Amino acid sequence: MPRRGLNEERNNNFILQAGILAAAGIISSIIGLLYRGPLSGVIGDLGLGYYQSAYAFYTIILLVSSYSIPSAISKVIAQKLALQEYKNAHRFFLGSLYYVLVVGAAASLLLFFGAGLFVEDAAIPVLRVFAPTIFVYGVLGVLRGYFQAHKSMVQTSLSQIIEQVANAVVSVGAAILLIRHFMGTMEVPADEAGQVTRAVYGAMGRALGTGVGVLVALIFMFIAYRVSRPIIMDRIAEDMHEERSEYREIIRTITLTVTPFILSTAIYNLSASLNTKIYTDVYPELLSIWKQNGWMDGILGKMRLLSVDRISITSRWGAFSSKAQIISNIPIRFASAMASAMIPSIAQLAAAREYSVARGRIRLAMKVTMLIAIPCAVGLFVFSGPIILLLFPSSAGNLEMVQRSLMALSISVIFYSVSTLNSSILQGLGKVNTPMWNAGIALIVQTLVAIVLLLFTPLDVFSIAIANTVYSGLMAYLNQRSVSRAVGYSQELKRTFVLPLAASVLMGIVSYGLYRLILLGTKSPRISVIPAICAAVLLYFVFLLLLKAVREEELRHLPKGAFLVRMAKKCHLL
Repeated sequence: MPRRGLNEERNNNFILQAGILAAAGIISSIIGLLYRGPLSGVIGDLGLGYYQSAYAFYTIILLVSSYSIPSAISKVIAQKLALQEYKNAHRFFLGSLYYVLVVGAAASLLLFFGAGLFVEDAAIPVLRVFAPTIFVYGVLGVLRGYFQAHKSMVQTSLSQIIEQVANAVVSVGAAILLIRHFMGTMEVPADEAGQVTRAVYGAMGRALGTGVGVLVALIFMFIAYRVSRPIIMDRIAEDMHEERSEYREIIRTITLTVTPFILSTAIYNLSASLNTKIYTDVYPELLSIWKQNGWMDGILGKMRLLSVDRISITSRWGAFSSKAQIISNIPIRFASAMASAMIPSIAQLAAAREYSVARGRIRLAMKVTMLIAIPCAVGLFVFSGPIILLLFPSSAGNLEMVQRSLMALSISVIFYSVSTLNSSILQGLGKVNTPMWNAGIALIVQTLVAIVLLLFTPLDVFSIAIANTVYSGLMAYLNQRSVSRAVGYSQELKRTFVLPLAASVLMGIVSYGLYRLILLGTKSPRISVIPAICAAVLLYFVFLLLLKAVREEELRHLPKGAFLVRMAKKCHLL
């Protein structure tokens, strides 16, 4: 068996590749947050609610058609590249394009003509705007997966940033143009019907921005492929393997590979869509039944202070899902990037049966992921209120609800990071059904928790935040156990979890005290939180080294690791 590919793999710093992808993901998320403030001011929480309701079911169709394509394709092609079968690798790339053209077209047509089956009447036009995006995303996913299989994350990273910039510009611009054109004014109508109509047009503009962003990213990736094509063709010309994979067999292999990825990823990500359905549809319906039967006249009715009409519920859901949930998802981008980088790496090592090397990669990946996820979780918990006001100045009216939700969701950052990374490791090892079963178990538990808390406590949307944290915690445990059994490894606990958590807690205490001190002078949470967060980053780095939670060789694996080592030595921390 050719060994050059594996030697190159050993020399390839997959942590660096994950860092590149993570940096792009975080930049994209920051861009997304920066325009969500103005967008929220344009379309309001009601418009955000209709958008999120449509987006939840767009996500479901995307998950079962195109979302898993990059991960699945990168795994299949990486296995061929490990054997230096460059001709077959490229044939798999072309076969993947044929696959997504058919599947993507079918999914787009289903979403457009079947929109009424998924969402309430007001959100149907929004969901139909999403329909073409699924087709475009499939082709984009194949191109991203192809470059990821070659362990080149730069193209995918740049395309993510470009996608988000186009999304930001078009979302706000299209929302303003549609509202102004069809409503004749940007003023919010006094009547309920007018408010709904205005919110729907704003949500349609937001959905259009999502589609245009994906299209622009696809154009960029196609250009990147054309630039790389001469090099690709040269390698294919040098390939002396005579065995050629037939397209019929390629499509069969892709289908058998993609389908488990789809089911696993779909169930894993179904939590958000299911929560949307429970809170915006099932919850108000059940409350209506309770009210008609007089069951809400007792203690529970007196405890429930929030309005339970559909417009109020949609508005609260818009604030929760487009603010607290979006902010909590940002740190998880690093785990997602690490997961994308791990799939081809683990797939190649599993194909070569190099399980000892795989165990080392898994331990390192988990350690680096936790070094970032844990302080982010603590930071979001400590600075939840100021961060919300910084990013969404118009959130003063529902600040307490969004803040409490973000504090609950901050804990899930750690759990989601663990489960996301381990889910991709299992997929790379060929255990694609295991994450699916684990997600199914966690999904049942979180659904029961959400319904019980919604109906029998006054927590309202905060119930969803708690249920989401329960889901992520159970997923983290189940996936971690499955990976340990699959490759026979146990994660080191003290330096991976305990010491980074201790450093993060110390960071949170000191930086929050600094924030309160600055607040005395500025009287502005939005201004005070920025230097406090900057100080928190430095404090965490210092506490991490003082507690000896990270060694020099581990520090070098981080993005800008050599620079961090030099700074630590100059400060006598190493």
